[in-house]
Amino acid sequence: MLNKKVSDLLNEQINKELYSAYLYLDMNNYFDKRGLNGFANWYMIQAQEERDHAMLIYKYMQNNDCPIKLNAIAMPDKVFKKDMDVLKAGLEHEEYVTASIHAIYDAAYKVKDFRTMQFLDWFVKEQGEEETNARDMITKMELFGTDAKSLYMLNQELAARTYNAPSLVLD
Repeated sequence: MLNKKVSDLLNEQINKELYSAYLYLDMNNYFDKRGLNGFANWYMIQAQEERDHAMLIYKYMQNNDCPIKLNAIAMPDKVFKKDMDVLKAGLEHEEYVTASIHAIYDAAYKVKDFRTMQFLDWFVKEQGEEETNARDMITKMELFGTDAKSLYMLNQELAARTYNAPSLVLD
């Protein structure tokens, strides 16, 4: 059984990951209504990733005989007026999730829970990639977003994204 604080933080992270999926579905909806199907695709895949992150943590807790409490998932509360608002909110949210993962890692480190630290190593790396992707989208939007033809090309690039489920094996 895991340390109670570590277990509690992991349980909270399940909820945060599921909220992330809701947030990205909301962002998908924003871009779908704007007719930017590539951007919508990008955020739909983000939502899928977040659901899988929640399930990885869920399964890790089950495998370690930890009690799981599924809390209510908050409704996204952001109102987006411009495309850039969505992209900046995405980066802000990924930075929040990174801080949360780091807090769990720190709690595991303090109690020498090496198994959980090893489990979280993948999430630490993943969050680095998530923040980089969010920053890259902002940069591309700043460069190309005001020109309709360039925005069309960026939208096409994002439409080509496919989903690759995480390949973590949990024991």
